Amino acid sequence: MHKTIITCAVTGNIVKPGQHPELPVTPRQIAQACLDAADAGAAVVHIHVRDPHTGLPSMELDHYAEVMQRIREQNRELVINLTTGPGGRYIPSTDDPQVAAPGSTLMLPEKRVAHIAALRPDIATLDLNTMNSGADVVINTPANVRRMAKVIREAGVLPEIEIFDSGDLHLARDLIADGTLAGPGLFSFVLGVHYGFNASPETMAYARGLLPQGAAWTGFGIGRHEFPMVAQAWLLGGHVRVGFEDNLYIAKGKLARDNAELVARARLIVESLGGAIASAAEARTMLNLHRG
Repeated sequence: MHKTIITCAVTGNIVKPGQHPELPVTPRQIAQACLDAADAGAAVVHIHVRDPHTGLPSMELDHYAEVMQRIREQNRELVINLTTGPGGRYIPSTDDPQVAAPGSTLMLPEKRVAHIAALRPDIATLDLNTMNSGADVVINTPANVRRMAKVIREAGVLPEIEIFDSGDLHLARDLIADGTLAGPGLFSFVLGVHYGFNASPETMAYARGLLPQGAAWTGFGIGRHEFPMVAQAWLLGGHVRVGFEDNLYIAKGKLARDNAELVARARLIVESLGGAIASAAEARTMLNLHRG
């Protein structure tokens, strides 16, 4: 079997600082969390940024740039994966659903990928989901996905195609067929989000069966499903992901010390099952990425 790539998603944009005292917020903290995760065995780090003063989600180019610079100063091999997810949430106002209510973030697709064009990370996520998300709606229309994919492609960045439900996979196959995306592709299955894929062995196996032949993929679970889905992804031949974006706990009722502890647990699970962890250099070869 191939070696397993561990991705660590160190902060996300949903978890609030009050939920964990060690949630990385500032660019320095986010970069250090990435470096610590790498030391524990992560070959890829998935990065959101936040306002360092409020802890709220941010899309500031300078924050992304600082995080990348701090990582590269100490680790040239670590694979950097930047999010493009923010900017797709819509909340209709009560009186007129055509008018956005406070909290909506829907914006031009080019703005959602401006930091990708400027900074050219190794990987950029590309969300294909249009779905209910809690009480809100996330909107990624095929036309807007194509506009984002164009910017990512022109930047020479590898898109990681985020899959929240089966319809997303059918859209991905159409985008590969019409040349918007290069096949066979790199995919990530997000399991356990309300109103999306259920976190179960059957769901992950079903999603894998819809992939283009030869595609690389990662499967991961949200919350209490994180570690069971690490094992399940490995058993089905996929790569794995953990991190504070997805889950804050190392055991029921016990907060993880940091992202590195979650990575160490994922590594233990994979190695206990007979697998081996890919280094960042090996991950670059497996994903056909240039050097950092």
